[in-house]
This record gives sequence, C-alpha cells and structure tokens, in this order.
Amino acid sequence: MSHRPSSFVRLTDAAREGDAAAREEVLLRYQPWLNLLARLEVDTQFQGKFDASDIVQQTLLEACRDLPQFRGQTEAELLAWLRQILAHVLAHEVRRYAGTQQRNIAREVALEQSLAQSSQRLGEMLAASGSSPSGQAARHEEEVQLAEVLARLPDDYREAIVLRNLQGLSHEEVARRMGRSVGAVRMLWVRALARLRRELDRSTAP
Repeated sequence: MSHRPSSFVRLTDAAREGDAAAREEVLLRYQPWLNLLARLEVDTQFQGKFDASDIVQQTLLEACRDLPQFRGQTEAELLAWLRQILAHVLAHEVRRYAGTQQRNIAREVALEQSLAQSSQRLGEMLAASGSSPSGQAARHEEEVQLAEVLARLPDDYREAIVLRNLQGLSHEEVARRMGRSVGAVRMLWVRALARLRRELDRSTAP
C-alpha cells in the first residue's frame, strides 16, 4: 500500500488532473489516519460532543473538491494540507455548536497545532513499538501505516492502545472507560501491543 516518492507524485498529479480513481485512492489511503486524528481531538478537547466520523467525511469531501489546488509534491505536505482541512472542519463544527457563525482564525490555527501534536504522538508510538524509520518521509509513511493497522485491530485492542498510548491515560482511567478491572485492562493492553507489533512487521515485510 505504500508509495515510493515518484509513484506518490504520479498518483497525486493524476488526481489533480481529474482522474476520479486516483483521487479516490489518494484520499481513502488517508482515511484511517484522519479517523484517528479526529477521534483523538474530539475525545480530548470536545468530550465527544461531535461525531468524529462525520468530521472525517466532511474533511474528505472538502479535500476531494480542493485537491486540484493542492500544490505539494511530498506526502508530508499532503498530510499537513489534510490536517489543515480537518482543523477547518472541526472549527466550523465548534462554531455551529456554540451558536455563532463568526470565523475564528486563531481557533483554527490552535486546532491545527493540536492535530499536528497528535500526529507527532503517532510517530513517537512507532519508535516505542520498535519501528524507527529513517528520514521524515519514511516517518510520515509509517505514521499513516500505523493508523491503517490500528483500524484493523479488534475494537478492544484498538481502544486500549488509543486510550493508553495516544491519550496517555492511566491504567485505572482506561479501566473505567472500558468498564473492566485494572488487571484485565493491563493484560488486554499487553496483548494489544504484541498484536500491533506483529501486524506492523507483517505490513512492512518485503
């Protein structure tokens, strides 16, 4: 599923030129990553007031519409562009929830910075799991891949990893959120991390 730089450029060029299949491939590749970022943001900042999946669907619609205007040439630039759109959609939802239509640029910038920090935590999680990609391009590619692998894990495994590793909650808080004992959550988390490492190794195998 990963694209070499030249392949990435060809694919995004085709998408920008109106190739519907290429556009769909580009955007669907990043849907799990956007889902994860939106989930982290909604859970930590907005206490689940919004549906993260709705936020992502709107982000993908706007990205599909605006992709011909994207001028970047690297995956890192595309990820930054998608984060910017996601921040804009989130900010719009915040305004709607608060009952005001006034655009707040500072809020959008703050949301974008927060999303970038969540993205950075994904990279840190890769390093903690034993994956140490060399170079920024590889880190971004593996960050997207990590989100894809997380999306394929059983729901309880994914939940334990998101709450413990990405939201930084204690085992006690994770146990409260998941309605399980602390001991059960600890064992679940260990099994989930082991499964994640196996899946990552399998997905990166030549």
